[in-house]
Amino acid sequence: MSDEPLPVIPPSRLARFWDSDLVYSFRSSPVTVVASVMAFLLVLAAIFAPLIAPYDPFDPASLDLSDGFSRPMQPNEITGKVFWLGSDGQGRDIFSAILYGSRVSLLVGAASVVFSLILGVGLGLVAGYVGGRTEALIMRIADIQLSFPAILVALLVFGVARGLIPPAAQEQATLLVLVIAIGLANWAQYARTVRGSTLVEKNKVYVDAARLIGLKAWPVMLKHVLPNVAGPVLVIATINLALAVIEEATLSFLGVGMPPTQPSLGTLIRFGQQYLFSGEWWILLFPSLVLILLALSINLFGDWLRDALNPKLR
Repeated sequence: MSDEPLPVIPPSRLARFWDSDLVYSFRSSPVTVVASVMAFLLVLAAIFAPLIAPYDPFDPASLDLSDGFSRPMQPNEITGKVFWLGSDGQGRDIFSAILYGSRVSLLVGAASVVFSLILGVGLGLVAGYVGGRTEALIMRIADIQLSFPAILVALLVFGVARGLIPPAAQEQATLLVLVIAIGLANWAQYARTVRGSTLVEKNKVYVDAARLIGLKAWPVMLKHVLPNVAGPVLVIATINLALAVIEEATLSFLGVGMPPTQPSLGTLIRFGQQYLFSGEWWILLFPSLVLILLALSINLFGDWLRDALNPKLR
């Protein structure tokens, strides 16, 4: 027999990924696993709402007033139809309305987070890298905005934008206006975080080396500084997604959000609140539960991500 040692087979890329610190931290946190699965299922259900929903709740031709106020899982007294989560006064299936409303809420939340992230990260990079009066101006604007509640800033931006849009086009532009309003209300957090990290990164050797080979300011900021400040930005974006969904629901609940023809979870909650004290509790309860589960699961995942990416918090 040969005494030569057997060759060592290196682990596969999948095995290395499964044994990494980040995945191990995720697997060892049951709360994070449950929250992630819940958020994934809710997002998946919203994306495939047309395939999952038993009815099209926003097709007027398919609505029957005789189906109105059907109780959950009980046959309607007139038509005999059974709605899993009941129906509202117009005969609209609550389960289908929640699926379609979740699509709108997640679309507004994700788009507003992307908008605020691009704006905040860009201004934070400029403020931290350029410094001087540019930094002072950007940071003072951010400080002033942070002194007001985000929902108040969103209401102000929404009101100004609606005043500039012709009345005939306001309903079609509501989604875009909401994205801009919520995005402008949340950019300052990204700007402050990125500016602080950029102040540290710009004095490191690799940035000096990039300057010595003749790179301009923007390539240095985007190719070298930005990847090293992306960790905190990812955590803020994850948590802000839940906040953006809640802010959209708040605006819609106040009557300045999505129109009844394209309702979000907040609009459904506003409709349900009108029937709460008349006994039709399910119209308010189920959209509210979905909103709570969506925001809570995203927040729990964001909290884990913050701890996992910051060794000092472990």
